[in-house]
Amino acid sequence: MKTIDKIPTSKIQRATKLVSTGAKVGVNYIKYYGDKMVTSKEEAKDRLNKNNAEDIYDSLKQLKGSALKVAQMLSMEKTILPQAYVEKFSLAQFSVPPLSPALVLKTFKNYFGKTPDELYDTFNATSINAASIGQVHEAEKDGKKLAVKIQYPGVADSIASDLAMVKPVAMSMFNIKGKDSDKYFKEVETKLIEETNYVLEVQQSMEIAQACAHIPNLKFPNYYPDLSSDRIITMDYMKGEHLSEFTKYNTNQEKANKIGQALWDFYMYQIHKLKKVHADPHPGNFLISEDGQLIVLDFGCVKTIPEDFYIPYFELAQKENISNQEKFLAKLYELEILKPEDTQEEKAFFSKMFHDMLSLFSLPLQDETFDFSNADFFLKIAQLGEQYSKNTQIRKYNANRGSKHFIYMNRTFFGLYNLMFDLKANRIIINNFNSL
Repeated sequence: MKTIDKIPTSKIQRATKLVSTGAKVGVNYIKYYGDKMVTSKEEAKDRLNKNNAEDIYDSLKQLKGSALKVAQMLSMEKTILPQAYVEKFSLAQFSVPPLSPALVLKTFKNYFGKTPDELYDTFNATSINAASIGQVHEAEKDGKKLAVKIQYPGVADSIASDLAMVKPVAMSMFNIKGKDSDKYFKEVETKLIEETNYVLEVQQSMEIAQACAHIPNLKFPNYYPDLSSDRIITMDYMKGEHLSEFTKYNTNQEKANKIGQALWDFYMYQIHKLKKVHADPHPGNFLISEDGQLIVLDFGCVKTIPEDFYIPYFELAQKENISNQEKFLAKLYELEILKPEDTQEEKAFFSKMFHDMLSLFSLPLQDETFDFSNADFFLKIAQLGEQYSKNTQIRKYNANRGSKHFIYMNRTFFGLYNLMFDLKANRIIINNFNSL
């Protein structure tokens, strides 16, 4: 894979890159209007989406950092984005061009004040995995094989400016309007800043790993604070294959259920017992070991769940509250989904929309067991997402609905559901975490 010798770090450099990408997108639209004259509208639109996705991703992978992280987050929104974008942006999970060995050594020395050779017995300057915020290298010390994660230069300093540049696109995509939107972007910015703080990540990793060590079929790496800094993390090298690779060929239902139960228990235990959760459930953060255990990586994005959000959020998922209109509406107001200033028309539209969504999304939480291999369940989710994404009425309203805490909680559940479906796990015991 081609490596990168330099990353644009200044606001001007990064803005210039995005402007040039915008120009390419403009050219693609010109081609699109021409295509419509000689081919079907659907074919032309598919080609437009593919070309735009490729050009945008090529730009973001060179910028790295929060801009690429946002693309990674969007790749999980399978019901919102066209498939071309989902496929291209999903590469940001674990397949982007790494820094060149020369830049790695320079970056390491800048961050740690020492060269890798001064810290480890051996260090491979060629990356084994590169993502949106950092890349991973193999090392060895005292006979132990290690993984060393190095943050890309300038990532932490460019978060605010990167988000300012992608904000107009996000607002348009999700129909967000008004000053109230700032709270959502501030939530994302805060989380991204936390993700660049590797001292915090090591602390969070060790705390959650210790708290969840008793969960069966779950493994975590050990972390080494003495060999880590605010931009470098040293941990055990964990041998395994990415969950996405495992799901491509696995036909062993027992193995899928074992891993699926471990994954589900891990998340339910965090949410309900710890009130904090690994909020980045994409395939690149999970490995499957040779003995069929789930290995959890990357605790950079951890969402603390406030009690005043946790209670109404899960009360809203209860069947008896969904079917009780008075209680349902009360919870919608409590969670800021409905607002006192809403018109009767807005109240009716959004109460129906969220009733439709929650009636479906909450199904796994309402039974003793659930079959996540049920394609019909996920088809209904996709159809519902498509239904409201094409709804012309919603464009009239301000769609920034709900507490800021929804962003990462919903992201967690969407990501978890997708992973469980990829595994084709069935007979999953929903409240098994209570007996662990």
